[in-house]
Amino acid sequence: MGQRADRMTETVLPDTLDLSKYLRRGDRIVFGQACGEPTTLVEALIGQGAAIGDLGAFIATSFSGLFTPETASAFRLSSMGAIGALRAMARAHALEVIPLHVSQIAPLIESGVMPCDAAMIQVSPADAQGNHSCGLISDYVRAAASKARVVIAEVNEQVPRVPGETIPASAIDVAVKVSRAPVEVPPAKIGPVDEAIARNCAEYIGDGSVIQTGVGAVPDAILRLLRDRRDLGVHSGMLGDGLVDLAEAGVLTNARKEIDRGVSINGALIGTRRLYDWAHDNPAIRMTPTSYTHDASVLARLSRLVTINSALDVDLTGQVNAEQSGMAYLGGTGGQVDFVRAGARSPGGASLTVLASTARGGSVSRIVPALSGPVTTARSEVDVVVTEYGAAELKGQSLAQRARRLVRIAHPDFREELERTAFEIAKRGF
Repeated sequence: MGQRADRMTETVLPDTLDLSKYLRRGDRIVFGQACGEPTTLVEALIGQGAAIGDLGAFIATSFSGLFTPETASAFRLSSMGAIGALRAMARAHALEVIPLHVSQIAPLIESGVMPCDAAMIQVSPADAQGNHSCGLISDYVRAAASKARVVIAEVNEQVPRVPGETIPASAIDVAVKVSRAPVEVPPAKIGPVDEAIARNCAEYIGDGSVIQTGVGAVPDAILRLLRDRRDLGVHSGMLGDGLVDLAEAGVLTNARKEIDRGVSINGALIGTRRLYDWAHDNPAIRMTPTSYTHDASVLARLSRLVTINSALDVDLTGQVNAEQSGMAYLGGTGGQVDFVRAGARSPGGASLTVLASTARGGSVSRIVPALSGPVTTARSEVDVVVTEYGAAELKGQSLAQRARRLVRIAHPDFREELERTAFEIAKRGF
């Protein structure tokens, strides 16, 4: 980022921000994502983008609700998937989906494969050394800021200063000072099926385990069941409010990790003000880029790593679809493949792929003869598949054995039909 050391930062207020001074026709913009979305800058682009013309914007996930087919008509919006509020954009065919892992975004920006003329990011106010905390998101923010011709930062007084990734003031061309609540994602409602899945998952998480998980009902339900464990650790791409519960219960110590002892490693805080306040100036957490959270060589140094990732459906050979159901794009690749591989290979660890046994009010099975969408994670990588009916351990099993085990954790209403397919797999041997 030293290339901007000789440039002065221009400070503006939101109501005087004129993007036409900084953006050029045809520019490609990269936004900070998730709860690190710079909502003031998004609103400005929505209002001013059409007058600049031919703009494109990339954001990995969005929970703000600011992007709609109408508001995003001023520019072309792309993403790695239809996660959060972007699902409605995909449903309206107003989202360009780029199939890639979240860990690939920063390298692709750095190499120029994903153009980044302008970085629009959200940061905390600068500290005494002139460094802005990346706050709630650290995955590809620094890569975008390093590559962009112009860096426009929403400097938000309400963004927590979280240890880890920082952006020096000298790397910011335009600082837009605001004080507004960052995007929040409230905890999901936990139902009986979520609780049953969580109980089956918790069997794989013992004292000293290092956890990677996402956010949502099942992850929250799992974390609730771990308060009797000791010395749990965290190394994850994202974390929610459940992290605070574990910390306050005294079970999240990171004391047995081979690396980063005493510190939870994370790339995105996705939750509420409670989580943000807990993380502010808290030495027990460190925000790092995907080059660290998802890196195979880093993850290989962790024993007892238990990774927890979701799926839309799983076929009887163990292939996982986490992206698309028929003509509906509902998810994304995210960090699943990186963490599935790491958990499955970790000594004393496990990789858990979790899903409810049915969808659409119980009318369709999610353990299926054939996937309803693409293969997100290959069957050769999958370790354990978990539903509310149990866990199917697939690693090292033949295709016939896998099919039998997966039938046993499918919903009873669909087992007879699935058994016929399992019989054919056993008969063929593949």
